[in-house]
Amino acid sequence: MPNDTSTVLLFFSSTRSGPSRRMESLLAHIARKERHRLRVVQVDVDERRDVADKLGVAAAPTLVLVRGKDLVARIEGRASAPRIEAMLEEHLGEAAAAA
Repeated sequence: MPNDTSTVLLFFSSTRSGPSRRMESLLAHIARKERHRLRVVQVDVDERRDVADKLGVAAAPTLVLVRGKDLVARIEGRASAPRIEAMLEEHLGEAAAAA
């Protein structure tokens, strides 16, 4: 089953942010687990300030779920696996039901 490249979880991080670094392995796990439903892209806020500004990201870590061209969910600050998975189920579960 191919990736649904229209759904992307943007992981805004910074090498200077301890909470961002602590979330990296969690997001790598989610990327593997959810590879059929979404793509996870890490964005360094220091290198890509333009992207962060466009999406209103003020701090790292921040997760932004984008479907097509719509921002559908956001989690600011360090997040646990259950919190991230609940956000994904809320938004990806409805996409799967609509398909």
